[in-house]
Amino acid sequence: MQSDDRPRPQRAVLIPVGLFLLTLLCTTALGSRVAFHFDRNLPGLDFLEDLNTFPELLRRPELLLDGLSYSLTLLLILLAHELGHYFACRYHRVACTLPYFLPAPSFIGTFGAFIRFRSALKSRRELFDVGIAGPLAGFVFVLPALGIGLALSRIVPGLGGGAETRLGLPLLIQWLGAWIFPGARMIDLNMHPVARAAWVGLLATALNLLPVGQLDGGHIVYSWLGERHRWVSLAVIVMLGLMGFLFWPWFFWAGILLLVGRRHFPVYDDQGLDRKRKILLVLIGLIFLLSFMPAPLLYTTPVQ
Repeated sequence: MQSDDRPRPQRAVLIPVGLFLLTLLCTTALGSRVAFHFDRNLPGLDFLEDLNTFPELLRRPELLLDGLSYSLTLLLILLAHELGHYFACRYHRVACTLPYFLPAPSFIGTFGAFIRFRSALKSRRELFDVGIAGPLAGFVFVLPALGIGLALSRIVPGLGGGAETRLGLPLLIQWLGAWIFPGARMIDLNMHPVARAAWVGLLATALNLLPVGQLDGGHIVYSWLGERHRWVSLAVIVMLGLMGFLFWPWFFWAGILLLVGRRHFPVYDDQGLDRKRKILLVLIGLIFLLSFMPAPLLYTTPVQ
């Protein structure tokens, strides 16, 4: 079995490092806009204005400092997730790449990150360990970030009613928010940039845990059900397509998964999961329920 102990070509290090730095730039630029909204109690999201942040930063690069609380928190969460996979691969002597981050001038500043396997996995238990290690590690970092971020956030009466676009909230944020701000409407929550980064971390966790193809959730379900995984993948894609009639982004996600992400590479092993891994299976299912947002973005008519 090939392992990661071999010297890496220079290109195999420079590309991940370069992509990480570009992602740091994109997320910091977006984070400066998040901080701008937070400081001025401005509602919702403004995609055109957020994109205009980039040329503004060319004129005033000092504004990047305002975005570091968002970008460093988010990249720490994503890095923890990918290093969870990486060190699980190292533990099982499965060769893999360093994490590749994907910069994007979007409302979150990135398309996430991934690693690639460079050798085969010997068993479904190995696949389970590698698949679950990322979401567990990332969630461990999401929790304190969310707690700190919500403690720094504030309720602004009427904030939600003035927003054309606002973020949907997963159960975890709703429950923690109700505990920190008893009696307040979560629609009026003005999230601190650290809390916003934790929100993105929860979104990434939920999307990765969808039991489809070679997503983390797909690895986990394949290690549990074997080839029956394909029927689970198809059912989830159909469900996401139906959800798209209510919340349009799911059409896009279902289409991508249907075209490129439905199949899983075979692992030739009939050994099932042991008791400890089945307990972790229940735990990761709970994390998915706490992180999943049926409507990550909500569109409303602002109150005049």
